[in-house]
Amino acid sequence: MEAIKQYDAKVDGKNRVTLRGAQYEYYNVKEYDNGCYLLEPRELAVPEEISARTLRDMDKAVNNLKAGKVPAPIDLSDF
Repeated sequence: MEAIKQYDAKVDGKNRVTLRGAQYEYYNVKEYDNGCYLLEPRELAVPEEISARTLRDMDKAVNNLKAGKVPAPIDLSDF
């Protein structure tokens, strides 16, 4: 694999390194015992996956709907 960008970086007073022209906002960082760091771009949420908590809440909402535990309709005619 060939490097497309190479530059020297310095750790600042708060042990931070600035990535120039970073394409992503979040990275997963892996530190190896040989001193190498691997940064992989990350998204905060995986769009294809629904959490167990959300599925549980959806099941509860459907059960409430089937049992007739629903609020009165909201009047949206003013909008």
